[in-house]
Amino acid sequence: MQYLLGIDIGTSGTKALIADTKGKVIATADSPHTLLTPKPGWTEQNPDQWWKATTLAVRKVMKAARVKGSDIISIGLSGQMHGSVFLDAKDKVIRPALLWNDQRTVKQCDDILQKVGGAKAMLDMVGNLPVTGYTVPKLLWLRDNEPKNYDRLKTLLLPKDYVRLILTGERATDIGDASGTAMVDIRARKWSKEFISKIDIDTSILPRIYESPEVTGTLLESAAKLLGLKAGIPVVAGAGDVMSGAIGNGVVEPGIINANLGTGGVMCGHSDTPALDDQGDTIGRIATMCHAVPGKYVVFGCMLSAAGSMQWYGDELSQFEHLEARKQKRSVFELIDAQAHNAPAGCEGLFFLPYLTGERCPHPDSNARGAWIGLTRRTTRAMMTRALMEGVTFGMNDMLKIMREQMNIPVKQVRGTGGGTKSALWRSIQADTYDAPLVLTNSKEGGAYGVALLAGVGAGVWKSIEEACRKTIKITHTTKPNKKGVSLYAKHHAVYAKLYGSLKDRFADIAAL
Repeated sequence: MQYLLGIDIGTSGTKALIADTKGKVIATADSPHTLLTPKPGWTEQNPDQWWKATTLAVRKVMKAARVKGSDIISIGLSGQMHGSVFLDAKDKVIRPALLWNDQRTVKQCDDILQKVGGAKAMLDMVGNLPVTGYTVPKLLWLRDNEPKNYDRLKTLLLPKDYVRLILTGERATDIGDASGTAMVDIRARKWSKEFISKIDIDTSILPRIYESPEVTGTLLESAAKLLGLKAGIPVVAGAGDVMSGAIGNGVVEPGIINANLGTGGVMCGHSDTPALDDQGDTIGRIATMCHAVPGKYVVFGCMLSAAGSMQWYGDELSQFEHLEARKQKRSVFELIDAQAHNAPAGCEGLFFLPYLTGERCPHPDSNARGAWIGLTRRTTRAMMTRALMEGVTFGMNDMLKIMREQMNIPVKQVRGTGGGTKSALWRSIQADTYDAPLVLTNSKEGGAYGVALLAGVGAGVWKSIEEACRKTIKITHTTKPNKKGVSLYAKHHAVYAKLYGSLKDRFADIAAL
């Protein structure tokens, strides 16, 4: 028998997945990571922890699948994007890696725009604007604040690519993950010499870029022994978590969008060309990066508190439901969801703003705050619950409307993933708000599954990524939009979309307190 191994280096843990050559998932296993927060707004991890988690997860999944090391024919890597791994001349970690959600680089983002000639000039060069979580401002932060560490720097890698270095000895990355550094010319699909020269970075520190299904190296004997595998297994380039998640959900052709209601919310679509969010006064809200599909692109936005808003609601404001859940031996969120069915659509004009941890898209504002607006004496707890679901969905729709109306991204079908899709009510709210069918698929493992498919393409199991997705990913459920609901939510979203602008200055005042 022959099998494919997908490894996903996430923020909270590493997942290993084994699939057969027909795309059937045989087993999965996880190993957790810890997060370092040395200062407010700073998030770091020790890269060596990723490797330890990889060895544990791979050994666990091999045991669970009852697969021999010699049966694995190809390995794919996925991982959290934008993280900065700084290595010295001996490939030793210089300091803990700065992660995607680290907020320390506001000054460096401003400096970058000044050096390159403004936002429009940067979009023209690399297709994206600097964001505090991206890689390039972190690199400049190191230069500005830890010059001794910067002087030792010989290699800059992304999280999954540090694991690749140990697996294969190769300094390599994929074009999608590289796009997330904001140093790639996404049209040419290579490092932007023009941009890099303007910020005075030595290109020798950057890894070689590959397309996602390409083989970047083979498994070293030293790594093979620790993982319980056979030396010489090819390791494909893989993809950053957004791109690998898109592959794992079959977002490989125009018209298919992935709406992922996880802790944060990601709206991600496919584009045959590098469509940019470059119209109007506000630009660069939706990111455009190279896809794991060679020659193609992904467009995506991220809101910071999607199903995370419901998690907060369940943790902090649902003590009664917690007591009932224990009595009935049910999930707290099942009871909350059942309660929301008792509220009318639109909740009589009650709105929830899901800015519990600030916001990224379409409002890049760390000062933004959450709120219920429109409370009256008629407001019930069921309305507050449903308004939360609707508010999160409106936030997702903010991103989808930019894609549709300003970037001309077609929307034929939205594939729902994440915890929010477990609720039939929330799926219905999404279908009506997006005015598109909300479908579920048989694919439940996201990034790890996506790179297992990439590993199969690299090994010749499938001729292309599109073929791999067609043969393995199937629709299991469809929620169609209701005309009455579409009309109602269009009116409500129009009001919701104005609330942030009305409150932006007050959010800043609140943050100053």
